Amino acid sequence: MARETATYTHGHHESVLRSHRWRTAENSAGYLLPELRADSTVLDVGCGPGTISADLAAIASQGRVTAVDHTEDVLDQAAEAAAARGVTNIDFAVADVHDLRFEDDTFDVVHAHQVLQHVGDPVQALREMRRVARPGGVVAVRDSDYAAFTWFPESEGLKDWLDLYEQVARANGGEPDAGRRLKSWALKAGFSESGVEATSSTWTFTDPEDRAWWSDLWSDRALHSSFAAQAQAGGHATRRDLEAIAEAWRAWGARPDAWLMIPHGQILCRAS
Repeated sequence: MARETATYTHGHHESVLRSHRWRTAENSAGYLLPELRADSTVLDVGCGPGTISADLAAIASQGRVTAVDHTEDVLDQAAEAAAARGVTNIDFAVADVHDLRFEDDTFDVVHAHQVLQHVGDPVQALREMRRVARPGGVVAVRDSDYAAFTWFPESEGLKDWLDLYEQVARANGGEPDAGRRLKSWALKAGFSESGVEATSSTWTFTDPEDRAWWSDLWSDRALHSSFAAQAQAGGHATRRDLEAIAEAWRAWGARPDAWLMIPHGQILCRAS
């Protein structure tokens, strides 16, 4: 059975978790919400700091959410955040998406947000997610598509950032343009075309607070996160290159006419 071969590009630096903690079920899993019932059992794969997981548990208040990630440290943070919110119908466990440790036909909903772009074998990951979903349940996946990121005004520094990010992510074994590939991967994993609903949605950053928040966190990531370390270790960029990218993000965020749109592919797959 395939195992994970990719390296997680972002890592868990504070600048990364800052963005992950911003994510909610509303802004990151809206396409899934109509599928949830009060008594749903949910597996949240690659849960990170658990903000989406806790939201799903609040919606499935009579059911249960199992939130898994490959890193125990971030699961500790997720458990603390859920406890602080008073969410009790949630469990946390270390698990590999390529080889989930659960029995067949266990969950009503299997969800993964921004996960498949980072794994070594996304088709095997979807096969595993399909295996642990109950007949009639759903597998829900959402991933961004970096090549389709769009910003204004034009910035050579941000173009350099995008080129560098895609180089590093692919060198790590991932696929940063995952959003456009989700339906294809689902069909290869054994879902029927009639059972796959493929849609898209976006995040947009243009208000002063949003611009400042996003540009600050990416300028920090460019210098201090695992992405920065991997870019230098792999010979993809120098420290000076990263400093220029960080400055480009800050310059973009300072402009009142700045606008950024991040597109996501998303799929709802019916298990049978």
